[in-house]
Amino acid sequence: MDKVTLRRFEASDADWLVRSHAELYSRDEGFDDSFGPLVASILRDFVAGHDPTCERGWIAMAGDQRLGSIFCVKQSEDVAKLRLFLLLPEARGLGLGRRLLRSCMTFAAEAGYSQMQLWTHESHRAACALYAAFGWQLVESKPVRSFGVNLVEQSWKVSLSPLALPEELG
Repeated sequence: MDKVTLRRFEASDADWLVRSHAELYSRDEGFDDSFGPLVASILRDFVAGHDPTCERGWIAMAGDQRLGSIFCVKQSEDVAKLRLFLLLPEARGLGLGRRLLRSCMTFAAEAGYSQMQLWTHESHRAACALYAAFGWQLVESKPVRSFGVNLVEQSWKVSLSPLALPEELG
């Protein structure tokens, strides 16, 4: 695989990101067709009104191939929300998830946030293990029915002050 770089999200990435989320979550988790429109709505809001001083999206690239994404968005003055963290299957196991998460958390700390939060599902075991390795704490877990399937929804948070990311994971 070509050298992987991270670049800022551009509006032209939106269709790829919606399609990738919809296809992967449908195939891997059985999500129905309501998930793609949710991703599209998140991206429309980001493109239309994000503040680049405190909100950012990244796209992981190998040459001209997109491999993944992660976003930092404002939830409140002190709290950032991690969104749309995605790695294509061929990009997993290469340390790219660590790079994306480190970039997002570092940006959030530098933008002045004291905490980050995220929402995910228990079935995303590799991502949850990565969050835990980076100091995130599981704060809520509950069974839900979303996107046409039964899931265990999770909320996680991490303190960014002081930001102390594990060196061995960088």
